[in-house]
Amino acid sequence: MRDADRDLYPGCRQFSKLSFTVKLLHLKTFNRWSNKSFNMLLELLKEAFPEGETLHATYYEAKKVVRDLGLGYDKIHACKHDCVLFWKENEFKNKCQECNTPRYVYDDRKKKRVPQKVLRHFPLIPRLQRLFISKKTAVDMRWHKDKLVDDEVLRHPADSEAWKDFDLKHMSFAMDGHNVRLGIASDRFNQFGNMSNSYSMWPVFVVPYNLPPWKCMKDPFFMMSLLIPGRKALGNDIDVYLQPLIIELKELWDVGVSTYDAASGQNFCLWVAVLWTINDFPAYGNFSGWSTKGKLACPSFNKDTSNKWLKHGNKTVYMRHRRFLPPNHKWRDSKTFDGMIEED
Repeated sequence: MRDADRDLYPGCRQFSKLSFTVKLLHLKTFNRWSNKSFNMLLELLKEAFPEGETLHATYYEAKKVVRDLGLGYDKIHACKHDCVLFWKENEFKNKCQECNTPRYVYDDRKKKRVPQKVLRHFPLIPRLQRLFISKKTAVDMRWHKDKLVDDEVLRHPADSEAWKDFDLKHMSFAMDGHNVRLGIASDRFNQFGNMSNSYSMWPVFVVPYNLPPWKCMKDPFFMMSLLIPGRKALGNDIDVYLQPLIIELKELWDVGVSTYDAASGQNFCLWVAVLWTINDFPAYGNFSGWSTKGKLACPSFNKDTSNKWLKHGNKTVYMRHRRFLPPNHKWRDSKTFDGMIEED
């Protein structure tokens, strides 16, 4: 944090050492600069800046600064067939214990071990703690408790029945406004923007809902927790890649973490709960374990749906929708009516 108060060079008022470093790293990522080209740029800038400049000499040094701010991520190797992560008890294994597939792709020319798949994990705990480092953001994180107006108008997730019901069931959690309610969102993503390209990834985002409504749904407060590699859709195997996030969430719910509140100048124990998940219907099946296919696909009505198997169509359909039509609707007199009386 000392770099935030240091001038980039004597007399520079536009950038601090930290702000300039973060800006350069952003440009590197956005424009896909190589590490070598970034180092060459740093050398040129150090020569061009006045005497007494404080710019980092290498990309490695610049990246260390960002990592210390809690903006780093972990690379976790994964099995080619999505069986296991080479993590925790499997960290030092070179073969998958399920399918015996090698962990690495070996290139004899480069003599370098390249992992078959890499999961990128962005630790959630330091990112949540960082929200309380700034006094302004720390105050905003208590907005739902201190400033929310309860007038039975739905303006914020805290006005919803789910939020209020959760507070009634977990009153000790609800008493402290610091405690965070989260939403988790994920969907398949084609990073090249080309629909003909079959490669896709699965980013998993975490959204803190404590913030005011004009902030909680803005992208600066969306936190990417996982970047799950493709190439194909993972299906139910996605639970293998969710392990790092689930372990963090369990710790935040069962144990809590000590966190500093810049607004009050005191430490507190931060607890976190997941209230909602946001995804499309097929992904809902992968994340929740509920079957979204067949006659029991509806999570609300389960076996109480009017399902029918089409022998020649080879699929399940849901019947008896005419009961929802107005009495004088033309479809009620359609010749395709099967004659079944819809009583309920």
